[in-house]
Amino acid sequence: MSTSLRMAVGSLMVVGLAARELSPLEASWLKLVRPGGVILFRRNIESAAQTRALLDQATETCAEHAFRCVDMEGGTVDRLRNALAPTPSAQEVFRASLISHKPALIRRQAELIAKASQAFGFNTTLAPVLDLALPASATVMGTRAVSAQAADVVSYAQIFLTTLTEHGIMGCGKHFPGLGGGTLDSHLETPAIDRTLRELRSADLLPWRELRHQLPMAMVSHAAFPRTPGKERPASASSFWITKILRKEIGYRGIVFSDDLEMGGILKFLSIEDAALESLRAGMEMIEICHSPELILRAFEALLSEAERSAAFRALVLKNARHLQRERKRFFAARAPRALTEKQMEALRNKMLGFAEEIHTTLAEA
Repeated sequence: MSTSLRMAVGSLMVVGLAARELSPLEASWLKLVRPGGVILFRRNIESAAQTRALLDQATETCAEHAFRCVDMEGGTVDRLRNALAPTPSAQEVFRASLISHKPALIRRQAELIAKASQAFGFNTTLAPVLDLALPASATVMGTRAVSAQAADVVSYAQIFLTTLTEHGIMGCGKHFPGLGGGTLDSHLETPAIDRTLRELRSADLLPWRELRHQLPMAMVSHAAFPRTPGKERPASASSFWITKILRKEIGYRGIVFSDDLEMGGILKFLSIEDAALESLRAGMEMIEICHSPELILRAFEALLSEAERSAAFRALVLKNARHLQRERKRFFAARAPRALTEKQMEALRNKMLGFAEEIHTTLAEA
């Protein structure tokens, strides 16, 4: 029971690594935690061969069919730009598709992101962004958000997600229930978004409702919405937002995933132990901690201790673990694509550079 419970708890976590090679210390705590997957950043990525080797080694002791996550939105959030080639932002691609009357540009962007992710050994990209590009968040979100209109966001995301799935990559919508009205960066603070539930239902929540059957994973933000019944509590630790709105009202049945629990938006509100516990109690299925081994281990031990103490919490952990196991097997059981040859990698790089030039030329000539 103890061993299976430890494995169940670990499988609810996606963790970050420190560098481009796995250290003996990391190998040790990965074996202890046995997380559900790992997430890499630019600090971890030098080349495709090096990244694939790091992912292979790191996931040896992870849960079966582990998540291999990377943020590949394009634009400012593009973890492969230095190791391969930069990708235009979602907003740039969407605008270019409207100007040129070529929605296929969105498909090409998603296809290139999928192929690049696979070439480096990933099976999950934490994209697309479903936040609205509202004036309040312009300086925070930049070109990450597609449009101020929910219908535009849905149009972009439908093509993007379909294409990722066709190429064997899991996508993840973010950041529920929506950061469009936020003026603060949740990496540092808890944004208090001044929008009523009625306003959110009529705009910000529309993409989540429309895409609920297509989204394999939904990332919940650390924003608070004080003019709603969620009050000042971050959405990532709020049963109102996760259970009542996302699960019951919207009817979402995919994986519910936290934004990084190391971010100030949650850690200035709760300790890492309470953040992990409260997010799961609120309806979160999987938590993400992107860097600190100390915080990863503290969260793991807090979850394990509570699962050993409380039968109700233990049942919740085991239920989540079973759902995640089914989803990982469903998405990732197929054999991963082979590594690209140098010639194939160069061809992919040239395609990405050519696509970026086409997008920027289209926007410049508009």
